[in-house]
Amino acid sequence: MDFFKNFDLKQIEDLNLFAKQVVEGFIIGLHKSPFHGFSVEFAEHRLYNAGEPTKNIDWKVFARTDRLYVKKYEEETNLRCQIVIDTSSSMFFPLEKSNTNHINKLRFSSLAAASLMNLLKRQRDAFGLSLFDEEVNVHTRAKSSTKHYSLLLSQLEKYIFKSEMNTKTFATSALHEIAENAHKRSLVVIFSDLLDSKDSLDDLFSALLHLKHNKHEVIIFHVADDEKEWKLEYENRPYLFIDMESGQRLKLQTNEVKELYTKRMDEYRNTIKNKCLQFNIDYIDADINKGFYPILNSYLIKRNRMM
Repeated sequence: MDFFKNFDLKQIEDLNLFAKQVVEGFIIGLHKSPFHGFSVEFAEHRLYNAGEPTKNIDWKVFARTDRLYVKKYEEETNLRCQIVIDTSSSMFFPLEKSNTNHINKLRFSSLAAASLMNLLKRQRDAFGLSLFDEEVNVHTRAKSSTKHYSLLLSQLEKYIFKSEMNTKTFATSALHEIAENAHKRSLVVIFSDLLDSKDSLDDLFSALLHLKHNKHEVIIFHVADDEKEWKLEYENRPYLFIDMESGQRLKLQTNEVKELYTKRMDEYRNTIKNKCLQFNIDYIDADINKGFYPILNSYLIKRNRMM
């Protein structure tokens, strides 16, 4: 885990990641659960039914009313968070092999994910990891131990430093698979550039709606190098662009296509934002040039204010 040792992953520890919806579990934590009777968080009274255990009878209320009432409790319990990271070749942009600490989209995503896992570990919440490119290559069950945290960081390091390129992005099939395999009512946090090699946006959102249908809350961090990928900010000279997933090559002078390119990319991003808003999916622009901590910090503060 030498890569992660070079970064402070505890910067967001003073914040909390709350579940917006009811979660299911039995570890006392920060989140509302449909189960009763596992903590001291009082919910309401109800009439006692003959034959029930007497341990939850409120004897003070009985002394005042001469009627038997039972205390009901609402557990505050553990969140299960499944962190999903796109590890396809496009996530290695910008590529700079000479600098092992250089931040590309995958390393940005991994650092943000590691920070979230560290926060969840402090909250005693469970977290799992799913890594995909053309298929789901890693899918772990959600746990909350320090040992599990270290194991997931080790898994991430293997992909951060992998040498093979030309792996494509098939997000749709991967998300359908994760929707079925993640524990129900999980918080699913996705880090991806959303540059799918195969499917349309309609296909992608069908998979995201599959997650929603299975009672998962979905957060998307749309990871990109804004300057290079969205704004096409390059010097005014000829370039050879190589598709990191297909190997296809294209020679062009960026100023000749910049206006049309940026218009199309803005339309693409706005379509994603609007669809996320429509389907109640949290969408976060994640420009890697801004750093993982400011983006996480800003999102968590905004989220906590809305809870």
